[in-house]
Amino acid sequence: MEKQDLVIVGAGTAGAVAAAEAARKGLRVCLVDLKKRELIGEKVCGDAIAKHHFDNLSMQYPSGDELEGRVDGMRVFSPDRETSLRILGEGMSGFTINRQRFGQRLLKKALDAGATLLDQTRVIGPLIQDGFVRGIEAKQEGSEGKVEIPASVTVDASGCVGAIRSRLPPSFGVESDIKNEDMIVAYREIRSDVAWSSNLGEIYLTMQLAPGGYYWIFDKGNGKINIGLGVQMTGKHPNPKEQLYKHVLSHTIFRKSKMEQGGGGIVPTRRPIYSLVSDGILIAGDAACLVNPIHGGGIGPSMLSGRLAAQVAVEALEKGDVSKEALWQYNIRYMQSYGAKQAGLDIFRLFLQNISDDELNFGMKNRLVKEEDVLRTSMTGNLQLSIIDKAGRALKAMARPGFLMKLEKTATKMREIKALYQRYPAPSDFERWKHSVASIYESLVGQ
Repeated sequence: MEKQDLVIVGAGTAGAVAAAEAARKGLRVCLVDLKKRELIGEKVCGDAIAKHHFDNLSMQYPSGDELEGRVDGMRVFSPDRETSLRILGEGMSGFTINRQRFGQRLLKKALDAGATLLDQTRVIGPLIQDGFVRGIEAKQEGSEGKVEIPASVTVDASGCVGAIRSRLPPSFGVESDIKNEDMIVAYREIRSDVAWSSNLGEIYLTMQLAPGGYYWIFDKGNGKINIGLGVQMTGKHPNPKEQLYKHVLSHTIFRKSKMEQGGGGIVPTRRPIYSLVSDGILIAGDAACLVNPIHGGGIGPSMLSGRLAAQVAVEALEKGDVSKEALWQYNIRYMQSYGAKQAGLDIFRLFLQNISDDELNFGMKNRLVKEEDVLRTSMTGNLQLSIIDKAGRALKAMARPGFLMKLEKTATKMREIKALYQRYPAPSDFERWKHSVASIYESLVGQ
């Protein structure tokens, strides 16, 4: 195949947005995906996305057969289900979508802009020459041999598997392996004939039923729901499908419902990988761990990362320099716009994964965690407790002082790590910056 300006591995949300942006700017772009063209966009997902992601990118809202419901906010339940927080606000409103049709819309925009697509094509690995990624090696379904797709810049948007990222030599300085404790394995179904509807997405926190994760219910309209359960991938974790059927779908309200679609998947719920770039390569979407660490939403940050990756690739190619240093602006732009918030939320994720159901029941019942706390934290990545709030909460927390101490330590560490990501370094200071980030995580061990 003739040399491309940009080869993008994965035609999902990040890849399709990157392809459309780059092709509109005149680049020769090739999208490569394992799925058949008509199945691109289909993915096990919560199918919800906040409105502000579209606003930030000036993108058209879901409509027509893409749009399946509207969400005004979230309702978060304590493990004993005796307390719930209704999280409302501009940043919490959004849509539930038909994931495949939405993906097809993004793909069409990329192809209409001039990108080409190789579907049903498995990526084998990167082409590396003189210390740079110079494209990919792949194999098309039904063909005997391999095909090389040379490119000036490669984008890995292949999802959690990280088809290129995971195969890069250590010399590229990119995290190749993601720890199991930073992953959620989830199972979800689309079910019909459910006598339930709500303009609020529902999230149920429970270490007993969904250790390290939660289960959810989102209304998709017309008697349909998206319902699923995710657990942290540590040790001998429970099977999320078995947990969903045993503890959730066994409820009376779901007994007459019908499964229309089901499936499982793995989601990286952590801060972004330390660097999203190296020589000749940019990493976007789930492949770079750009999922919200609290609720696992990845559509919005994937779109943002695809847009930013394409913009930086265009700039680098115009200068004739695709080195790590020339692509570094992608790191800075992403980390300052969204990554810093993710890093803060990652600390909050660890807090939630390391407290018991009893502690969380107590904290929510006594309003040691309030609606405004959750809203502000979800939108900014900061947890701010005023002096007056601290005094009032301290009185309520006298029976369990350890909970408030953990909450205050979490708030402090969230501010510290968010500030580090907002001051994302130049390449020359990268190793020192990484050490500072690692030190914050080390201080949380045994919390």
